[in-house]
Amino acid sequence: MRASTVRRTVLTASAVALALAATACGGGDQDGGSGGGKSKAGAADKPAAEALTAAELEKRIVATADLQDHEVQKPGKDDVFDPDSLTVDRAECDPVARVLSALPAGDPAASAQRLVVQESAAAKKGMPSTEELADMTEEEAKEATIDSLDITKTMTSLWSYAADGADQALGTLRTAGEKCAKGFAMTIDGEKQQVTKVAGEKLAAGEDAVAWTVGTKTDEEAVETKVVVFRTGSTLAGFSSFNIAAISRDEAYEQPTAVIDAQEAKLAR
Repeated sequence: MRASTVRRTVLTASAVALALAATACGGGDQDGGSGGGKSKAGAADKPAAEALTAAELEKRIVATADLQDHEVQKPGKDDVFDPDSLTVDRAECDPVARVLSALPAGDPAASAQRLVVQESAAAKKGMPSTEELADMTEEEAKEATIDSLDITKTMTSLWSYAADGADQALGTLRTAGEKCAKGFAMTIDGEKQQVTKVAGEKLAAGEDAVAWTVGTKTDEEAVETKVVVFRTGSTLAGFSSFNIAAISRDEAYEQPTAVIDAQEAKLAR
């Protein structure tokens, strides 16, 4: 299921569950867009490497064995967007819209992608039963239901480039984040979204990196997505991540650092 569809479906399920909880309980109803900065080394510190092949990227992308308490799988056709379905109202914001949607930055020579899922203990247990809800106060039932949705999903991508293409693509992303910090309109797979902010965050990963919290809003919901892209040699690693419980609570959450660190370590081997 595509990220936007997942968010809508889960929030709808959450609303139904909360209504059930209320019945069971007897109740009633950062600075804009700089995208971080250079982390460990500048682009000029080492010569550009050759672009990795698709087969090489498949060996280097994170797997379940590289992470604790995460499940890693190849995305299905319903998990990814068609690049041709993306449009933006400001051309300079297209790079941000692309990585937000887990589409490649620039024009890579090869790519690989995985969907990484982390569930809390409460989420693994699942939503409370009707009997369990009946023994809770309305507030307890709401919290227990949202806790059961404490799932972080991260679309993780590797993109390799010829010559200095990775460095150029990352520079373009950084500039786009700065220009589009206050937002823009986009449509992806027929769904209209208003990007409300592209807020830069600090990140030390790879040889250079950008990191943002991107706010989006549709008629149905407001969502914040963590977007990170870092460079190692001629390869970019991209991450588009959201936490379902945080979305339900309209609260902030952290970057998927465990996934980022594992991917950085595997690329460095």
